[in-house]
Amino acid sequence: MDAIRLSKRVAEQLHCSRSTAEQYIEGGFVSVDGRVTEAPGARVRPDQGVAVAPDASPMALAPVTLLLHKPPGFEAGLGGDAGPQGSRSQGAPQATTLLNTASHLAGDAAGVRVLERHFKQLECFTPLPTEASGLVVYTQDRRVARKLQEDIETLEQECIVEVAGQIAEGGLQKLCHGLSFNGRPLPPIKVSWQSETRLRFALKGIRPGQIPSMCEAVGLSVLAIKRIRIGRVPLARLPEGQWRYLQGWERF
Repeated sequence: MDAIRLSKRVAEQLHCSRSTAEQYIEGGFVSVDGRVTEAPGARVRPDQGVAVAPDASPMALAPVTLLLHKPPGFEAGLGGDAGPQGSRSQGAPQATTLLNTASHLAGDAAGVRVLERHFKQLECFTPLPTEASGLVVYTQDRRVARKLQEDIETLEQECIVEVAGQIAEGGLQKLCHGLSFNGRPLPPIKVSWQSETRLRFALKGIRPGQIPSMCEAVGLSVLAIKRIRIGRVPLARLPEGQWRYLQGWERF
């Protein structure tokens, strides 16, 4: 028995166009022998059962934005060569490998049905170096991509930095204002102690290596950096290694 493309089979069953059939399939509305199949090019035999869900919609599928809590040891965004800490490890796995159905946050408030197409054609304009952890944004949405690409220098990012050593006298004040990086004076930023070994940085236009350089200038060494907010979007209680959808009301 000759197998044909699933999109052709659905188009014939529903008497619709091939493009509409592909939208049904990519939307997760089509099952083959009881199993949902999202690949329009999948081959099906005449004896296989193809069913379309009653609530299937042929409307264009909306692009999504994914928020990932990246663990240390993964590269994220634009080659992984920029970000708060600013170093790169050769051979480190890409953080995109963590974007899959299994690592989706249980109880995601966005209420979006996870589709394989949500893991394709993702762009990242919020790079985070290999050693750092925290919030990274991946998007298919051109509006979100444009916002992050154009405004990343002016969006405030908040990081928790674990440090070791004894801070110099007046060091906290210098971290807030008075230091230089790459030969240029740094603008005022917000730095405060979160605990005896952790500092909170809230700053804009972070340059690769800036935070470690600032800490070194006041007698501290950086052990770890965790980004917990980009603009108005927080990492919140998203577990490390998991991701969730950006909700419709959330704005950077």
